[in-house]
Amino acid sequence: MISRNKIKLIHSLEQKKYRKKEGLFVAEGPKIINELLQSMKCTWLIHVPEYTLPQQTAFPIDEVETCSKDELHKVSFLSTPQEVIATFKIPEFSYQKEWISNELCLGLDGIQDPGNLGTIIRIADWFGINHIFCSMQTADAFSPKTIQATMGAISRVKVHYTDLIELINGLPQDTPVYGTLLDGNSIYEQELKNQGLLIMGNEGNGLTPEIREKVKARLYIPSYPKDSETSESLNVGVATAILCAEFRRRMN
Repeated sequence: MISRNKIKLIHSLEQKKYRKKEGLFVAEGPKIINELLQSMKCTWLIHVPEYTLPQQTAFPIDEVETCSKDELHKVSFLSTPQEVIATFKIPEFSYQKEWISNELCLGLDGIQDPGNLGTIIRIADWFGINHIFCSMQTADAFSPKTIQATMGAISRVKVHYTDLIELINGLPQDTPVYGTLLDGNSIYEQELKNQGLLIMGNEGNGLTPEIREKVKARLYIPSYPKDSETSESLNVGVATAILCAEFRRRMN
């Protein structure tokens, strides 16, 4: 049986202040948890009998319990719980600015929706982008909704929170800084390099004025056919996928 203290702890981790206080986040479902177990420290795992725990994990699991489906439902953030729930230590990453000079990294300027953030982390994983640099106004990568949307990609992509202006100011002058803007050049015509910082803006407002001033290469995803009536904008996750695909296509 899940103790009241455990239930209270899990529910509290829905809020960022308690995730920060405890240094923990929640993950749900066999696919996500099995991937996280290969790279992150699990402090508590509870599962129904049908779930099979991986034989090998990166670190020993502090505590493992078996429960009924009804008990699992009491701690789950999902309408339909998925066999297993676990808490993991929030990883602490240090970073080197030189990485941005040597490989393509993402910058997120105020992304608010947890689902969008999780999708972008998953996209980064698909296209081999190892580091995402988020402004302090960006949603928390370790919220339950974001973790769920990453589908395990958070186990491989390192997410850093920092002052983007200070980060950019500290880069070598020749480091490419890309940004998506309505007055930008078509991504299919603009020179693209496979290193530098590709910055995606807020869902409603785009890049902040301060970040716009730092962008060295303004990018735009054109609609087709040209000048035809179309949607006002693209979802930021969709836009990120299109841009990352074009950057990687240029590698061939």
